[in-house]
Amino acid sequence: MKKIAIIEDEKAIRENYTEMLTKQGYQVSGYASRPEAEIAFNDTLPDLAIIDIGLGDEIDGGFALCQTLRSLSKTLPIIFLTARDSEIDTVCGLRMGADDYLTKDISLPHLAARIAALFRRMEALEAPILEENIITRGKLKIDNKRMQVFWLNTLLDLTVTEFWMVHSLTQRLGHVKSRNELMNDAKIYVDDSTITSHVKRIRKKFIKLDPEFDCIDTVYGMGYRWEQV
Repeated sequence: MKKIAIIEDEKAIRENYTEMLTKQGYQVSGYASRPEAEIAFNDTLPDLAIIDIGLGDEIDGGFALCQTLRSLSKTLPIIFLTARDSEIDTVCGLRMGADDYLTKDISLPHLAARIAALFRRMEALEAPILEENIITRGKLKIDNKRMQVFWLNTLLDLTVTEFWMVHSLTQRLGHVKSRNELMNDAKIYVDDSTITSHVKRIRKKFIKLDPEFDCIDTVYGMGYRWEQV
């Protein structure tokens, strides 16, 4: 049974999500504050964490908790679930290592689907590598089953959203992908500027490994394309 931690300071909301996810077959623990959650996580980490940003008197307590969790685990799935829908908050949350950023107007079935998708990703990471799951594009290697991307045989630290964007761009070399197509392929629902922020972060991660990386072209007014080196 997968263990989910919900960190939400509003009791009614926390109990609502807990009830729904328990019915889905998960073991759910709820926490009202960052300190309370951190004490629990020092003993045992959950299999997935759902975090609100504003926690009690801490306006950005959820951001601090996300950083703590990332220091404890690089792979633990983290979802921000918050009423704050500004671009700045979204970008900050994703930069801190969250796998998904959702607002509280999301339906419960949609939330359950996003959680299930993250768990499938983790199961894929633990599966044995099969040759047919590997896609090679010059210096790039994509392991579809484990949802991993390698550049020069070095694993990139990509979020699940970033993985799907790289996967989308590299399916047809030289073909322009619009921001809307990238959004659909990555299974997220955000505005164009957030897609642009994702692409910038992906570029930076490749360049950190290889300063000469220049495969992702911006086609102004249209989108992005992957050019084979």
